[in-house]
Amino acid sequence: MLSRYMGGAVAARTGDEMSGPALLVTGLAVTGSPLLASWLLAGLTVSAAVGGPLLGVLLDRARRPGRLLACCLSGYAAGLLLVLSGLGRVPDAALIGVAVATGLLGPALAGGWTAQLPLVAGPERLGRATALDAMTYNVAGLAGPAVVGVLAAVGGATMAVPACAALLIVALPVAWTLPPRPDTSFAGRSAGTGRCGRKGVGRQRGGRSVRAELIAGFAAIARNPRLRGATAGSMISCAGLAMLVVAVPVLGVRLTGESGHGALLLSVTAACGLATNALLATRAPAGAGNGARTACDPAGAGGEARAARDPVRWWDGVLVWGTAVLGAGMVLAAVAQSFWIAVVAAAVAGAGEGPQLTALFSVRHREAPARLRSQVFTTAASLKITSYALGSAMAGPLASYSPGAALLAGAALQAVAVVVLIPRR
Repeated sequence: MLSRYMGGAVAARTGDEMSGPALLVTGLAVTGSPLLASWLLAGLTVSAAVGGPLLGVLLDRARRPGRLLACCLSGYAAGLLLVLSGLGRVPDAALIGVAVATGLLGPALAGGWTAQLPLVAGPERLGRATALDAMTYNVAGLAGPAVVGVLAAVGGATMAVPACAALLIVALPVAWTLPPRPDTSFAGRSAGTGRCGRKGVGRQRGGRSVRAELIAGFAAIARNPRLRGATAGSMISCAGLAMLVVAVPVLGVRLTGESGHGALLLSVTAACGLATNALLATRAPAGAGNGARTACDPAGAGGEARAARDPVRWWDGVLVWGTAVLGAGMVLAAVAQSFWIAVVAAAVAGAGEGPQLTALFSVRHREAPARLRSQVFTTAASLKITSYALGSAMAGPLASYSPGAALLAGAALQAVAVVVLIPRR
């Protein structure tokens, strides 16, 4: 089941990574309007901040969360195809509205899918499975934009959106057959309950309003020091990562005269993140990431393994040093005077960014209450998307002045993130 999960995750996330560039190049090719193309991309991404928390509530309430994920995949694919069919035929405002509605489902393809990993892997394999799951993000980030570029060059820009939708549909049966949530996943110390695993808890919880569930999800992040620190630190780091993404094409032009070389640097970063995560999957200590908490075991499963090898501290350390290495790569890129030094800098950044993501997932799996896990993942994903957008907005003026200035600003944000991510006991 784990291999099927990973295959479905790669397909879904590659389709997700393709969707933004696909809409951008297709909108530009069909209408010739850069403004419409950019607004379609913005509409697809900006609504994720609203959709994430609500999707998390629905996933946490669902007895078969995989089937809800399958519906989200279908809706996302249908929305993309609807935009494609309307280009040049319906008013631009209507198309942007469809893109916004489609983007509401976006967090399901990222955090919502990862939140179901404990149902597939089980506590004894969760550490290695978390590293493999993070690798699917690296694969998608590497393959998605590249596939769009190849399709646009070979078959025309309008081929990219159908290919994106096809990948989402490929992942649909995997999502539909994900295991159901066990009854104990609904158990917890909520209002009116006091016994672990007591039958009927899920129904009592299901009777709470959506607003109460949303508040509970945000409270779960805010009240847990490690979840709060990991969420805040990852948001700061993500804003800095956006500065790297925006500045690298400009850096490529400065060093070689070709913006395409900047895209190559991003590919190097993604490839090194993938390779480092592959190594991390073989080195993760037994029980790493097993701290997914339940009402029956507030300390998390695998307590004996933690006592022996302390994977809690191990993953917390990976999160901190991964962020530090990412910042070091950005500093090196900022001072690079040759393209090959920039390649080394991109590799260093990837070697930090990959393990950082794996460790972040491990902390969330360990610290999030089981009854709120989906909401924690989707809400955190939405917050990261928002911070990425803010970082991109700040990076534009800096990169136009100097790519080095944008990269140093991004490195400074990584330094702040390191301070925030250091565990407070």
